[in-house]
Amino acid sequence: MTNEALNDPADVPAELDRWNWGAFFLNWIWGVGNSTWIALLALIPLVNIIMMIVLGLRGSRWAWRNRAWRSVDQFRRTQRAWGIAGLIVWMVVLGGSGALVASLPRILKSADAYALTMKAVQSDQEVTRALGPDIQDSFWIFGQVTVNNDGTGFANYSIPIHGERGSANVISQATREGKRWTIRQLIVNVEGQHKPIVIIRNGRPGGIGA
Repeated sequence: MTNEALNDPADVPAELDRWNWGAFFLNWIWGVGNSTWIALLALIPLVNIIMMIVLGLRGSRWAWRNRAWRSVDQFRRTQRAWGIAGLIVWMVVLGGSGALVASLPRILKSADAYALTMKAVQSDQEVTRALGPDIQDSFWIFGQVTVNNDGTGFANYSIPIHGERGSANVISQATREGKRWTIRQLIVNVEGQHKPIVIIRNGRPGGIGA
Protein backbone atom coordinates (compact mmCIF):
# COMPACT_ATOMS: atom_id res chain seq x y z
CA MET A 1 0.00 0.00 0.00
CA THR A 2 1.34 3.40 -0.96
CA ASN A 3 0.32 4.99 2.33
CA GLU A 4 2.13 2.43 4.42
CA ALA A 5 5.00 3.81 6.47
CA LEU A 6 8.35 2.40 5.53
CA ASN A 7 10.49 4.11 8.12
CA ASP A 8 11.71 2.35 11.22
CA PRO A 9 11.15 4.87 14.07
CA ALA A 10 13.91 3.30 16.11
CA ASP A 11 16.45 3.59 13.30
CA VAL A 12 17.22 7.15 12.23
CA PRO A 13 19.33 7.21 9.04
CA ALA A 14 22.61 8.99 9.68
CA GLU A 15 22.12 11.28 6.68
CA LEU A 16 18.88 12.60 8.20
CA ASP A 17 20.20 13.22 11.70
CA ARG A 18 21.27 16.80 10.98
CA TRP A 19 20.29 20.40 11.71
CA ASN A 20 16.63 21.12 10.94
CA TRP A 21 15.98 24.71 9.82
CA GLY A 22 12.21 24.29 9.74
CA ALA A 23 12.18 23.21 13.38
CA PHE A 24 14.49 26.09 14.30
CA PHE A 25 12.57 28.83 12.48
CA LEU A 26 8.98 27.68 13.11
CA ASN A 27 9.52 25.72 16.38
CA TRP A 28 6.06 24.98 17.87
CA ILE A 29 4.27 25.31 14.50
CA TRP A 30 6.70 22.81 13.01
CA GLY A 31 6.17 20.61 16.08
CA VAL A 32 2.40 20.41 15.53
CA GLY A 33 2.92 19.58 11.86
CA ASN A 34 5.45 16.88 12.69
CA SER A 35 3.72 15.36 15.75
CA THR A 36 6.63 16.50 17.91
CA TRP A 37 4.73 17.85 20.88
CA ILE A 38 7.79 18.73 22.93
CA ALA A 39 8.12 21.70 20.55
CA LEU A 40 5.16 23.30 22.37
CA LEU A 41 7.65 24.25 25.08
CA ALA A 42 8.70 26.99 22.65
CA LEU A 43 5.51 28.82 23.68
CA ILE A 44 6.99 29.45 27.14
CA PRO A 45 8.90 32.76 27.43
CA LEU A 46 12.68 32.40 27.83
CA VAL A 47 12.39 28.63 27.34
CA ASN A 48 11.56 29.31 23.69
CA ILE A 49 15.09 30.54 22.93
CA ILE A 50 16.57 27.30 24.27
CA MET A 51 13.95 25.22 22.49
CA MET A 52 14.72 26.82 19.12
CA ILE A 53 18.30 25.55 19.39
CA VAL A 54 17.26 22.14 20.73
CA LEU A 55 14.72 21.73 17.93
CA GLY A 56 17.31 22.69 15.36
CA LEU A 57 19.66 20.03 16.73
CA ARG A 58 17.16 17.23 17.47
CA GLY A 59 14.20 18.10 15.25
CA SER A 60 15.05 15.78 12.37
CA ARG A 61 15.48 12.81 14.69
CA TRP A 62 12.19 13.49 16.49
CA ALA A 63 10.25 14.08 13.27
CA TRP A 64 11.49 10.79 11.81
CA ARG A 65 10.44 8.91 14.93
CA ASN A 66 7.10 10.65 15.52
CA ARG A 67 5.57 10.48 12.05
CA ALA A 68 5.13 7.80 9.42
CA TRP A 69 7.28 8.42 6.34
CA ARG A 70 7.08 6.47 3.09
CA SER A 71 10.72 7.11 2.20
CA VAL A 72 13.85 9.05 3.06
CA ASP A 73 13.22 11.27 0.04
CA GLN A 74 9.73 12.17 1.26
CA PHE A 75 11.17 13.10 4.63
CA ARG A 76 13.85 15.26 3.02
CA ARG A 77 11.36 17.05 0.74
CA THR A 78 8.98 17.74 3.61
CA GLN A 79 11.65 19.07 5.96
CA ARG A 80 13.16 21.17 3.17
CA ALA A 81 9.72 22.71 2.58
CA TRP A 82 9.43 23.48 6.30
CA GLY A 83 12.86 25.11 6.21
CA ILE A 84 12.02 27.30 3.21
CA ALA A 85 8.70 28.34 4.76
CA GLY A 86 10.43 29.20 8.04
CA LEU A 87 13.08 31.26 6.28
CA ILE A 88 10.42 33.23 4.39
CA VAL A 89 8.48 33.91 7.59
CA TRP A 90 11.60 35.13 9.38
CA MET A 91 12.61 37.34 6.46
CA VAL A 92 9.16 38.94 6.43
CA VAL A 93 9.20 39.47 10.22
CA LEU A 94 12.74 40.87 10.29
CA GLY A 95 12.09 43.03 7.26
CA GLY A 96 8.95 44.46 8.82
CA SER A 97 10.71 45.06 12.13
CA GLY A 98 13.61 46.78 10.38
CA ALA A 99 11.23 49.04 8.45
CA LEU A 100 9.41 49.92 11.67
CA VAL A 101 12.65 50.79 13.49
CA ALA A 102 13.86 52.89 10.54
CA SER A 103 10.57 54.80 10.49
CA LEU A 104 10.67 55.76 14.19
CA PRO A 105 13.01 58.77 13.75
CA ARG A 106 10.73 60.16 11.03
CA ILE A 107 7.69 59.72 13.25
CA LEU A 108 9.41 61.50 16.16
CA LYS A 109 10.57 64.33 13.90
CA SER A 110 7.09 64.88 12.47
CA ALA A 111 5.77 66.14 15.81
CA ASP A 112 5.40 69.89 16.37
CA ALA A 113 7.37 69.53 19.61
CA TYR A 114 10.41 68.48 17.61
CA ALA A 115 10.17 71.41 15.20
CA LEU A 116 9.81 73.77 18.18
CA THR A 117 12.86 72.22 19.84
CA MET A 118 15.10 72.48 16.78
CA LYS A 119 14.01 76.06 16.06
CA ALA A 120 14.96 77.09 19.60
CA VAL A 121 18.33 75.32 19.39
CA GLN A 122 19.27 76.69 15.96
CA SER A 123 18.37 80.24 16.93
CA ASP A 124 20.24 80.26 20.26
CA GLN A 125 23.35 82.46 20.04
CA GLU A 126 25.38 80.52 22.60
CA VAL A 127 24.76 77.25 20.75
CA THR A 128 25.67 78.75 17.36
CA ARG A 129 28.87 80.19 18.83
CA ALA A 130 29.83 76.74 20.08
CA LEU A 131 28.81 74.68 17.04
CA GLY A 132 28.60 77.12 14.15
CA PRO A 133 25.63 78.69 12.39
CA ASP A 134 24.64 75.65 10.30
CA ILE A 135 23.36 73.24 12.95
CA GLN A 136 22.00 69.93 11.73
CA ASP A 137 20.42 66.97 13.49
CA SER A 138 21.30 63.31 12.96
CA PHE A 139 19.01 60.76 11.34
CA TRP A 140 18.83 58.68 14.52
CA ILE A 141 17.21 60.44 17.43
CA PHE A 142 15.63 59.08 20.59
CA GLY A 143 12.51 60.06 22.43
CA GLN A 144 8.83 59.65 23.08
CA VAL A 145 5.78 61.64 22.03
CA THR A 146 2.36 61.08 23.59
CA VAL A 147 -0.86 62.93 22.79
CA ASN A 148 -3.95 62.11 24.87
CA ASN A 149 -7.59 62.22 23.79
CA ASP A 150 -8.19 65.44 25.72
CA GLY A 151 -5.50 67.26 23.74
CA THR A 152 -2.84 67.17 26.42
CA GLY A 153 0.47 65.45 25.90
CA PHE A 154 4.19 65.34 26.53
CA ALA A 155 7.36 64.81 24.55
CA ASN A 156 10.90 63.86 25.53
CA TYR A 157 13.81 64.05 23.11
CA SER A 158 17.49 63.22 23.03
CA ILE A 159 18.82 64.69 19.77
CA PRO A 160 22.41 64.43 18.52
CA ILE A 161 23.32 67.58 16.60
CA HIS A 162 26.44 68.85 14.88
CA GLY A 163 27.88 71.92 13.21
CA GLU A 164 31.14 72.87 11.56
CA ARG A 165 32.74 73.54 14.97
CA GLY A 166 31.61 70.52 16.93
CA SER A 167 28.87 68.19 18.12
CA ALA A 168 26.37 68.20 20.95
CA ASN A 169 23.36 66.42 22.38
CA VAL A 170 20.04 68.15 22.97
CA ILE A 171 17.77 67.17 25.86
CA SER A 172 14.24 68.50 25.42
CA GLN A 173 11.02 68.09 27.39
CA ALA A 174 7.76 69.61 26.22
CA THR A 175 4.11 69.55 27.26
CA ARG A 176 0.95 70.01 25.22
CA GLU A 177 -2.26 71.76 26.19
CA GLY A 178 -4.97 71.97 23.59
CA LYS A 179 -3.08 72.19 20.32
CA ARG A 180 -0.08 74.10 21.66
CA TRP A 181 3.29 72.67 22.63
CA THR A 182 5.42 74.41 25.27
CA ILE A 183 9.05 73.53 25.92
CA ARG A 184 9.66 73.02 29.64
CA GLN A 185 13.33 71.97 29.55
CA LEU A 186 15.88 72.51 26.79
CA ILE A 187 19.54 71.79 27.51
CA VAL A 188 22.43 71.38 25.06
CA ASN A 189 25.47 69.37 26.13
CA VAL A 190 28.36 70.38 23.88
CA GLU A 191 31.18 67.87 23.49
CA GLY A 192 34.33 69.14 25.22
CA GLN A 193 32.47 71.61 27.44
CA HIS A 194 31.80 70.76 31.08
CA LYS A 195 28.99 73.28 31.51
CA PRO A 196 25.80 72.63 29.52
CA ILE A 197 24.00 75.38 27.67
CA VAL A 198 20.62 75.87 29.34
CA ILE A 199 18.22 77.42 26.87
CA ILE A 200 15.01 76.77 28.84
CA ARG A 201 14.51 75.38 32.32
CA ASN A 202 11.17 75.02 34.08
CA GLY A 203 9.54 76.79 31.16
CA ARG A 204 11.71 79.92 31.50
CA PRO A 205 14.44 81.10 29.15
CA GLY A 206 18.06 80.65 30.18
CA GLY A 207 17.25 78.73 33.35
CA ILE A 208 15.49 81.69 35.04
CA GLY A 209 13.45 80.47 37.95
CA ALA A 210 15.38 77.22 38.30
